[in-house]
Amino acid sequence: MLPTPAPQLSRRGFLAALGVLTLPGRAVAGENPSRLQAALTSAERWAATGGGRFGASFVDLTTGLDLGSVSADVADNPASNQKLVTAGAALSLLGPAHVFTTTLHGRVEQGRVAVLVISGDGDPSLTSADLVLFAGELRKLGVTQVGDIVVDQSAFDDKLVPPGFEQQPEEWAAFRAPVSAVAVDRNSVLVGIVPGSAGSPARVEFEPSGFVDVEGEITSVKKGVKAVPRVGLVPRGQRLGARLGGAIGENDPPLRYRQRVDDPRLFAGYSLRSALAAVGIGVGGTVRSGAGGDRRELLVHRSRPLAELLPELGKASDNFYAEMLFRALGKKARGRPATSAAGAATATAWLKEIGAWDEGVRITNGSGLFDSNRLSPRSLSRLLSHVAADPLISREFLAQLAVAGVDGTLKGRFKPFAKQRSILGKTGTLKDVVALSGYVLDGDKPKVAFAAIMSGVAGRTAGARDRIDRMVGMVADDVRKQARAPIS
Repeated sequence: MLPTPAPQLSRRGFLAALGVLTLPGRAVAGENPSRLQAALTSAERWAATGGGRFGASFVDLTTGLDLGSVSADVADNPASNQKLVTAGAALSLLGPAHVFTTTLHGRVEQGRVAVLVISGDGDPSLTSADLVLFAGELRKLGVTQVGDIVVDQSAFDDKLVPPGFEQQPEEWAAFRAPVSAVAVDRNSVLVGIVPGSAGSPARVEFEPSGFVDVEGEITSVKKGVKAVPRVGLVPRGQRLGARLGGAIGENDPPLRYRQRVDDPRLFAGYSLRSALAAVGIGVGGTVRSGAGGDRRELLVHRSRPLAELLPELGKASDNFYAEMLFRALGKKARGRPATSAAGAATATAWLKEIGAWDEGVRITNGSGLFDSNRLSPRSLSRLLSHVAADPLISREFLAQLAVAGVDGTLKGRFKPFAKQRSILGKTGTLKDVVALSGYVLDGDKPKVAFAAIMSGVAGRTAGARDRIDRMVGMVADDVRKQARAPIS
């Protein structure tokens, strides 16, 4: 006698069995759909009074029904909500377990490596501390001297500045750092200013050493004297120049902060040279770029899995990580050298494949920085709906989002919902854009996907954020009330 066939589940039934969806489920905000819609319409009018725009889409993930929307199909500047596209596409196409590698190549002969080559495939998480560990391992191999250090950046193309970043060329903050296949400390230098006694120069240091050429000085002054230290960075080919000026109080605490590099092609080489010196390995040659030297593999550093790197996008909203992963998407789809254009084409194709594409949507960079991309609230809510229903990546995608009232860029918002951890989201903020997209949870399961973008609100961003938060909180309240209500 043949065994009885197992019952065939529909896709929704299968996802429900995994706990991704709840069947049959009840519609969210069943008694208050007009309240949400009224709030959305009011926010749209408020934005328009100052020449701004507002679009939003709230979707019940149990039923697939629209809970409320305004201008949901109108593509607008999503700011850092663009990182949702980068994170979702990276998880889908690279996989949660994907790792990046950085390799040292060369030949050890009598304790010396004549040419030490460092190469990589775009690890956004590589740090100077990792290079010190590399150097320590070289010492264990018996290396005491290195000739030239060669940085092989050939896995990426030579367009170091992501699209859109050229809009603020004089911005030296680390959030505007360029990208490269071998990048250390997010391609940023650490600036340290330590005051001395009044009348003497302050000690100004840059890490890694040797990469920045310094001119001028910062004077230490007595307490009570107005003191403003100045460090002006200027490009110097593949290195940096720093022009010092101003003053710092002799009793002021030391200053430490990061600034972006302009051209990162040699930056990892100088970082490696500093790391080698820290463990007693001498470097007698130069730091240069290229792909020459003996390709014998000496050491390999592997990053944490992609799933563990993604909170830098969702919780921390790090632009550098986003642009590096954007290049990785391009490399996955079109091979070496990775380009931002290939990353954009890959992300575009993914959005179309999952049905999250609207007319007017445009993908240019991976971070959402400046005025580069266009997404509609509906494209974002459909992306969120798709990811929530995909058991292969949903857990990792949700885990990288900020928990409202608890961590990341939402730590100071939605405090009444912190204990329940019932709102997950990705913020987006520019001078005239406020965006928020994410999920309202029922227990630990996504119940509502939402996306809201308000633009043209320069000088009114606090009011825009408050209105969006009230609407999301309204839906979260409804979900909480329904979870407590008995099923009739």
